[in-house]
Amino acid sequence: MTSRVLGLVRDQVLSYYFGASDAMDAYRIGFRFPNLFRDLFAEGAMSAAFVPTFTRHLAESGPASAWRLGNLMITKLVVITGAIVLLGIVFADPLVTALAGKYGAVPGKLELTITLTRIMFPTLTLIAVAAALMGMLNSMRHFFIPALSPAMFNVVTIVAAVLVVPLVMPAGVVPHSGTLGDLRRPIIVIAMSTVLGGVAQLALQVPTLMREGFRFRPMLDWKDPGVQRVLLLMGPGTLGLAATQINLMVNMFLATREGTGAQTWLDLAFRLMYLPIGLFGVSIATAVLPAVSRHVVAGDTRASRETVADGLALMMALNVPATVGLIVLSVPIVRVIFEHGRFLPSDTLATAAALQFYAIGLVGYSVVRIASPTFYALGRNRTPVIVSVVTVLVNAGLNYALVHAMGYRGLALGTSLAALFNATVLFVLLRQALDGLNGQRLASSFIRIVAASGVMGLVAVFVDRQLSNVLPARPIPWQVVHVSADIVAALGALALSAWILRIKEFNESVLMVLRKVRRAR
Repeated sequence: MTSRVLGLVRDQVLSYYFGASDAMDAYRIGFRFPNLFRDLFAEGAMSAAFVPTFTRHLAESGPASAWRLGNLMITKLVVITGAIVLLGIVFADPLVTALAGKYGAVPGKLELTITLTRIMFPTLTLIAVAAALMGMLNSMRHFFIPALSPAMFNVVTIVAAVLVVPLVMPAGVVPHSGTLGDLRRPIIVIAMSTVLGGVAQLALQVPTLMREGFRFRPMLDWKDPGVQRVLLLMGPGTLGLAATQINLMVNMFLATREGTGAQTWLDLAFRLMYLPIGLFGVSIATAVLPAVSRHVVAGDTRASRETVADGLALMMALNVPATVGLIVLSVPIVRVIFEHGRFLPSDTLATAAALQFYAIGLVGYSVVRIASPTFYALGRNRTPVIVSVVTVLVNAGLNYALVHAMGYRGLALGTSLAALFNATVLFVLLRQALDGLNGQRLASSFIRIVAASGVMGLVAVFVDRQLSNVLPARPIPWQVVHVSADIVAALGALALSAWILRIKEFNESVLMVLRKVRRAR
């Protein structure tokens, strides 16, 4: 939660200083490239392939064998991602021009995007190694520090924005104004802080891993059975878990043709939509993967099936209400978070519209987060690959058609529909692979969760409209009161509905939170 909230604060601070400007568009495109390769070679495919293999070594051969595999994987990641970083820096010009060539219509925007891309490409190596450390810690059932490490990435950027950006802003330019030239140096500072944030994300995990006995020693042995197994899983898995990032690249290509601000609106909306996934979907998936891996090693199919079904049920209980909440309260949420400084009311409406369409696919993204790595744990790495390829094609077709009919909003809707398609196909195939997924229980839970979420949505809309007639629209304190009242009323309605409908997963999640709060005290 700390990591995701700080990520939101990071976007809030950047929106204050840069809004939906050409400089912010250039930054977001520049960061998209290392982000794409990160999912291809680090956090996505690598984690899905590495965690089951590392867990197997830990369970069957002991820590020494697992440490050796860890050293081999880290060395391999440094070599491979280092080569990609060098190529990315050298060929940033043609790469950016091919995907964001329309930025050339604004003097200096394309050149700035290329510069920012070159500055931020090294974050790929840093985050790749951090992802390997995260996988090792997760396999040893350490979850808090690895989950917190991305928070350091955000903290560094926030500090740089608040303390350094005002110092490099040209004299006479207030934070929420200025031309692209005025914002060039400040946005370069943000790009440099992004790299430093990658260093901090890596460094936070090292002490915990060292206390477990790990010591890094560079090793290169491409014939090691463990490395070969990871590479075997990772090869097709590189595409298998990259559907989201590839879909976002398609969005980026089309969004650059929608004018100034479109890329920023989509990115901010996606960030808000992804917040529940980061809080619930990713967290549940992070816990499910090592557990399923251990059950697979033990040959316990029934336990694997129960673990996945429990994860999916809990995910639905948390993310279906989140979907409804983001749709019905999109405008007040975006307004209270981002509409400050350079971020204008028109940007709020544009971002809220994108958020509503992105939210439709929230459950789909969450299901994929659980289902796709499970196939790798089962050793069936080809399945998510084939589904991913089809999903990318479906997404490209939908986005191309919808962007002409709906503008940038069509990109959000097309992405969501593709995510739901991806999740549906993976769920059906996973059910076959595990000889069932307690389908009757999941269907019953889903229907009741949807009903409770519907009641919650109606209450949220009613309260929001009533407060809109009473509270002033602009002062920040009133906005906070307004949105807080909306959310409290909605959660109250959800809790009451869940109790009446006897939604076990919702009650379990509430009890888990309460237990954590009591322990924190």
